[in-house]
This record gives sequence, structure tokens and C-alpha cells, in this order.
Amino acid sequence: MKKIPAASSILSAEHLNLFARALYALSSQSAARLLKAGINHSYLIEDGAARYIFRIYSLNWRTRDEISEELRFIDHLYRAGVQVSYPIADANGNYIQTVGAPEGDRLAVMFSYAPGNKLQNFSADVHEQIGELMGRIHLKAEDFVLDRITYSARVLLVESLESVKKFLPADSDEMTFLFATQQELLHAFRSVNTGNLRKGAVHLDIWFDNLNISPEQGITLFDFDFCGNGWLCLDIAYYLMQLFVLEPDEKEYILKKDSFLKGYERMVKIHDEERRILPMLGICLHYFYLGIQCRRFENWSNVFLNEVYLKRYVAVRIRKFVSAIS
Repeated sequence: MKKIPAASSILSAEHLNLFARALYALSSQSAARLLKAGINHSYLIEDGAARYIFRIYSLNWRTRDEISEELRFIDHLYRAGVQVSYPIADANGNYIQTVGAPEGDRLAVMFSYAPGNKLQNFSADVHEQIGELMGRIHLKAEDFVLDRITYSARVLLVESLESVKKFLPADSDEMTFLFATQQELLHAFRSVNTGNLRKGAVHLDIWFDNLNISPEQGITLFDFDFCGNGWLCLDIAYYLMQLFVLEPDEKEYILKKDSFLKGYERMVKIHDEERRILPMLGICLHYFYLGIQCRRFENWSNVFLNEVYLKRYVAVRIRKFVSAIS
């Protein structure tokens, strides 16, 4: 019988626990369970009172060098006193592990556990604290260069739509809208006064799902998987775009947006040109992440990512966002 390799697999938590136990000198009482499966898989490992997150990167998603740069950025922020989930070395001082999986060797990193819990509905005060945290990150991230992707107009708008084209008919109303809006955004990119934009390392995924909040220990940021180079205001635009999606009440949205920006500007000033292009960048980031979903189709279920879902995403998220800022 011919064996066919897997495209993507979920590894046994029990066996990963034994693997980690040997590498990190955990006790015989350690235990692991799958927390989240997506592009990367996150496992919670508990050893008595100690907790860790063991992340298994998908095959052909990030190279060893890209992960090393991710960890270098995290270490840079951690050493500066920013509250982030940080990588943990094994007994031999190695941070990146290789795990044999049915589809091929996958890379893995052990991270500290972010204290607290995820909240899906923040008060205005919490948004202000998150704004302050992002501002603190940007003070250390400005002019910090990573040997990773640079988030250009081509990456955000052109390459992303090439991935979406494989799932939506070219003559559909949704693709017509996406292509027309893409051209407007590319034109808008060319008119940006880049001399007034701060540049450096960006996280590009700061939202409620990547933050744990503890009453005693505050806010801890994690999951730097999408970090790269770009305008720092991309992080601001992404956060406000997510807030717009998650907060249906317009008055609450404005209150929370203003609170977030107030916290951010307590740490660092947002330039006028950065503020002007935030709505445009928010649309661009919708394109980018829609493209990621399509590009990594095998990491999701067919029920989740199909033509109906994509058409609804365009109608409910992107078109609604474009209409609101027009």
C-alpha cells in the first residue's frame, strides 16, 4: 500500500509532552494539551505551578532564520521591559527545536505563559492601556530592522489578492469590488508622504486574541508570528480595524478608539500623515489577512473557508469598513 504524506497534521499532545520533558528538564508530572490549531499549533504545557506555551510552526510557513528574527525582536522588547511572552531555551541553550511530523520536519519554540485571560470586550480604560503598551513597543521598534518580510503595497494588496483569486470567481461582484478598491488603494499608496512616517519592526497582529490581561500583572502581548518591517502606523491601523469589526455600537467604537489613541500618544506622538492614512491601511490589512487565509487553506477546514465565507467577509467586513471611512 502506497503511503501518501500529510499536508498538515495535529501532533499528539501526549508525545509532545514527552518530547518537551526531555528537552526542558520538566518533571515526570508535566502534561500538555492542544490550545489552538491554525497556521501554527499552540500547546499548553503545565508542570506543577509552571505553565508554558509550546508553539509548533506549520511546515513551509516560517524558516529557521525567520523564527530567529522573530525571537530577536521579542528579546529586544523583553530586555527593554516590555511585557511580552518570551522564548525559553532548552537545557542545551537552544531556542528552536525540530519536530518530526507526518508531513515533514516542523520547527517549534517554547514560550513563557502570558498571565491572565483573553477578553473579547475591553473597557475604554483597557483600550487606553493597550494603546500605551503599543506606544511603548514602538519606541523600541522604531528603526529596528528585521531580516524578514517588509510590508509593502505589493505584499498587502497585490500578492494577497492573487491568493483570493483562487477561491472567488473573477467575474463575481465581490472580486470586481476587490480589484477596483485595490487600484484605488495602490494609487493612494503612491501619494503618501513617507518622510513623515516612522519605520521599524511591526507586530502586525495586536488584538484581543494575542493579549492576556491579569488584574495583578497587567497586559502581556504574545504571538509575533507576523512581525516584519514597515510603517509603525500599520500596527495602529490593524488595531483600529479590528476594533471597528468587534464593536458594533458606533458611540462605543469612537470612545474606545479615542481611549486607545490617548494611551498611545501618552508614549509617542502620532504624526499627521500617519493619522491620515490609518483608514486606508486598515483596508489594506483586510486584504492581507484575507489573502493569508486563502494561502494557508490547508490549515483550515473546507467548511470554514469557502466561497460563501469569502463573499460574506467582503460584504460584511471590507465593504462596511470602506463605506464607514468614505
